[in-house]
Amino acid sequence: MTNTTQHLAYKAFGLQIDSEFPLPELPYTDRPGILGAIRVTKEDLSVRWQDIPKLSSDLGVSDNEVMFQVSDVAIFCIRDGSSIIVSPFAATDEDCIRLYILGSCMGILLMQRNIIPLHGSAIMLHDKAYALLGQSGAGKSTLASYLMDQGYRLISDDVIPIKLTDGGPLAIPGYPQQKLWEHSLQQLGLQSSNYRPLIRRETKFAVPVHNQFHTEPLPLAGVFELAVKSEGSVTIAPIQGMERFHTLFHHTYQKRMIDRMGLRQWHFSTLAQFVNQLPMYRLSRPAEGFSAPAQTSLILETITEGED
Repeated sequence: MTNTTQHLAYKAFGLQIDSEFPLPELPYTDRPGILGAIRVTKEDLSVRWQDIPKLSSDLGVSDNEVMFQVSDVAIFCIRDGSSIIVSPFAATDEDCIRLYILGSCMGILLMQRNIIPLHGSAIMLHDKAYALLGQSGAGKSTLASYLMDQGYRLISDDVIPIKLTDGGPLAIPGYPQQKLWEHSLQQLGLQSSNYRPLIRRETKFAVPVHNQFHTEPLPLAGVFELAVKSEGSVTIAPIQGMERFHTLFHHTYQKRMIDRMGLRQWHFSTLAQFVNQLPMYRLSRPAEGFSAPAQTSLILETITEGED
């Protein structure tokens, strides 16, 4: 029988992604990315899932292979930094599968390729990349969206691939979409009815940003960690000493996998090579109210002072 499965080639995270699953969030491409090419395929993983050594009931690791299971969704396998294999359960929504392919799977695959995945948003400011890091709910995507309204461009949302080069750390573009909570859309004057809700997160929405997306890698020139405080005004302070290292470690995407994959030494040595090259700041905002304009003013003022 002829295999009629259609493969489409997409571009994201510096990779050409040849996928059996439609990935409509991503632009098409016909050439390898700066980090090469990978494949996303659909296979029955039930036998391999039984055989792989388990670290927990839903996670298995062997050599350069990571498998995890998500109830009612699929079994996922990330192998050799070159392939993502998906074994869907019956009647799984493909929107949900895509979230895991472009999120958890991609974070693990990037680490298999010795690329640091930071958890946050990256914005092009003054022709350089700046990372906005923070816990869930800190306002990373909201601030990034406000900066885009001021004419700046998005480099990546949620997962920021950082490649270490001879010239320093390089921020690799993700894909032209943001994920915004409904209250963030309201603060930004956007109607949630105009956007597609993400599966299982009915109050979080996919927001395309094709016209505000920067498509080429840029030097990572600084890091702003976003923090929420109970009250007061927006403040900014430098992050110094070993706290700089801990900040980047803490905001590494899928950081719980570092030890489980045996990558602690690689991760530590890679961060150590550039952590002291970057200006790093903690930007604190009050929990209530819309403070993105004040945060933006402080960020731009800090960057300008650093360039003088």
